[in-house]
Amino acid sequence: MLLLLSRQVSLSLVRQVTHRSLISLSKTVFLKLRATTLSIRRCTVSVNATSQHLVTMPERRPFVRLPTDVYPVNYGLCLKPDLIDFTFEGKLEAAVEVRQGTNQIVMNCADIDIITASFAPEGGEEINATGFNYQNEDEKVTLSFPSALQKGLGTLKIDFVGELNDKMKGFYRSKYATPSGEIRYAAVTQFEATDARRAFPCWDEPAIKATFDITLIVPKDRVALSNMNVIDRKPYPEDDSLVEVKFATTPIMSTYLVAIVIGEYDFVEGQTSDGVTVRVYTPVGKAEQGKFALEVATKTLPFYKDYFSVPYPLPKIDLIAIADFAAGAMENWGLVTYRETALLIDPKNSCASSRQWVALVVGHELAHQWFGNLVTMEWWTHLWLNEGFASWIEYLCVDHCFPEYDIWTQFVSADYTRALDLDALDNSHPIEVNVGHPSEVDEIFDAISYSKGASVIRMLHNYIGDEDFRKGMNAYLLKFQHKNASTGEDCPSWMIPISICTSEDPSCSKIKVLLDQPESAVTIPNLGPDKWVKINPGTIGFYRIQYSSAMLESLLPGIRDLTLLPVDRLGLQNDLFSLSRAGMISTVEVLKLMEAFENEPNYTVWSDLSCNLGVLSSLLSYTDFHEEIQEFIRNLFTPIGLKLGWDSKPGEGHLDALLRGLVLGKLGKAGHKATLDEARRRFKQHVEGKQILPADLRSPVYLTVLKHGDSSTLDTMLKLHKQADMQEEKNRIERVLGAISAPELIQRVLTFALSDEVRPQDTVSVIGGVAGSSKQGRKAAWKFVKDNWEELHNRYQGGFLISRLIKLTVDGFAIDKMAAEVKSFFESHHAPAAERTVQQCCENILLNAAWLKRDAEDIHQYLVQRKVPPV
Repeated sequence: MLLLLSRQVSLSLVRQVTHRSLISLSKTVFLKLRATTLSIRRCTVSVNATSQHLVTMPERRPFVRLPTDVYPVNYGLCLKPDLIDFTFEGKLEAAVEVRQGTNQIVMNCADIDIITASFAPEGGEEINATGFNYQNEDEKVTLSFPSALQKGLGTLKIDFVGELNDKMKGFYRSKYATPSGEIRYAAVTQFEATDARRAFPCWDEPAIKATFDITLIVPKDRVALSNMNVIDRKPYPEDDSLVEVKFATTPIMSTYLVAIVIGEYDFVEGQTSDGVTVRVYTPVGKAEQGKFALEVATKTLPFYKDYFSVPYPLPKIDLIAIADFAAGAMENWGLVTYRETALLIDPKNSCASSRQWVALVVGHELAHQWFGNLVTMEWWTHLWLNEGFASWIEYLCVDHCFPEYDIWTQFVSADYTRALDLDALDNSHPIEVNVGHPSEVDEIFDAISYSKGASVIRMLHNYIGDEDFRKGMNAYLLKFQHKNASTGEDCPSWMIPISICTSEDPSCSKIKVLLDQPESAVTIPNLGPDKWVKINPGTIGFYRIQYSSAMLESLLPGIRDLTLLPVDRLGLQNDLFSLSRAGMISTVEVLKLMEAFENEPNYTVWSDLSCNLGVLSSLLSYTDFHEEIQEFIRNLFTPIGLKLGWDSKPGEGHLDALLRGLVLGKLGKAGHKATLDEARRRFKQHVEGKQILPADLRSPVYLTVLKHGDSSTLDTMLKLHKQADMQEEKNRIERVLGAISAPELIQRVLTFALSDEVRPQDTVSVIGGVAGSSKQGRKAAWKFVKDNWEELHNRYQGGFLISRLIKLTVDGFAIDKMAAEVKSFFESHHAPAAERTVQQCCENILLNAAWLKRDAEDIHQYLVQRKVPPV
């Protein structure tokens, strides 16, 4: 499953503690460098931050996994949804093995009413269940029988009914509009992590695998899809408006990977080079928007087959865009579900960043067909085995398909640094963390499981080499195919690969060291006084680096003249910025370093700079010199803005388009007058239909005119939103609406967030956009969340969207008392799936406040002094 994880925009303490192993490596390795003879050590750094305000994690809820005395072999499942009344009927005939005599069967079951249940031993008489005991808190049901079920095979039959809910989990309804504008509903599933039990009673644990024979009874004018290919479709005898659709038997698989979609769709179809049928299903009338994803998918499946030396085991794979969808995408075996914005590309109206996003998401989900589906983690504790690997190899796949994206440099900004930021908190967690109760599972779908997992795998891959890594992958997949895998329990201390390069050859490691002790000294021979030393070339090792002042000073020319590689220029700046947040150096030192990037041409380097300056700008909004940091941003970004201009030039490519949008948006938001004037001019022409904005310019133009706009601007933007036929355009507008400045207009945007105009999953990004745009917006968004908590919590039912909402809303506060307020609110308004997020946010607020108290005056003095002309 792919989540929509945004780059963290708040302070985090660089806490440098390592645990015993790669698997539980829960803190950042930290290298402190002082001289040509380098002392490399693992060390701990602490910060004082009124810890009494921090939220204490409550005791974990008691949890017991399902008993193993009765085990499924095959699920014969028939579902009949009612798309008008939003209910469904179900019949389960499960072939089971009774491994130990018992008079009861315990299964997972939630929001389902069982009508009848019986068990028939092989060759014996049917025994009716005499009672159903629901344990709602644990999402279980116990079926009681009048006599003991004897060891051996048998058939469990259950008739049941349920609701097509509106919570985007389990078996739920998804609202869409037909081309004529009529509102209709599809019936779709989202089972990861623990929601198959909302569609049918089952053994809903990843290690309890079985095969599935699925039959759907659906309206005859609807498309019906499941994991496997259709083997029979015939009229339903009881109602001639319905058809009965039967699917082929699945491979042995976990319940969370079962998928069903019933609705109205068009599709485009292709075949891979080795004969697998690939279809991309789109809303009706939008088949053309599936062609890009089809191209990516038909290239990706053969790439993975060759990389793993294991073929894709199903005869087909469908990729389908779902209107209401909580995650980014879900890797159901043979039927992968996506948000529309993660799958659909309009050749004329989609921007470069959307194309890249779709390529990454398709690569991620198709990797899961092997890592996750063929071989599955034994329990959610081992989630990183799925998500860390898919989050790494999606980049390998996109680099194969689109080398012009320079995607591995983008990995450092998008995943590596995000993981380091979150891992710096006291309230981080190991890559592998014990979970039990279903409410705890959603907590670990975060940047540690995904991005840190991917970063550690990238480091391992680099160290052992691609050839041996591939051999290992093949051995792993062959050993555990159709089974489950877990980590080894007893691991030695994790050994950390350290690489060092010098100015003699910045692209090649001069020395490689394996740090297998707490501390090690390294001597670099024949190093002249005019040469610089760079640790971690390629920014591959998962650790932060602190250089001495002299060593750092010697690296600045390598930034200015671009002799340092882009990924190293990025890593150097990002490490320094994190050190300033931790209070280990002055933030002024970071600002001085940033000024050395005046000649920077690389998109990803600018993107990381932009993100960190956004963090600093947010922090300094709590001072009376916020305008000074805006001037610094304008000065830094103006030269590259002038060089790029507004219009694409012949010979430019993907990265130029990304850079132009980034720079113009940054300048516009910071109030650069020429950028603002031109944005307003182009926006007017766009609205009037005289000159439609290219897709890559829409976000920066929309952001700029809203940031400096009035009620008329907001009205116009909301009108554009209503008229937009493409979800990408609606989302583009939704993300920037919060930039509006006037308090009464901020309230209008927040009200709009909960309206029917915004899809349920996108409400979070609208509110988050308000909170992230200004100090006033953050305060208003937090009040809005508190005032509407019951509706919001009910809407997302404790899933990961509630964690995302909390993080986006409160993470940027920089006042001590706000940590206490947030803590108090969530003590009385429980959100079990977001407990760790609340902790992290409270910690971040306190660290933001400490950062501000520590550095604000020095930053102010520096920003004032740099404006004074030299004598």
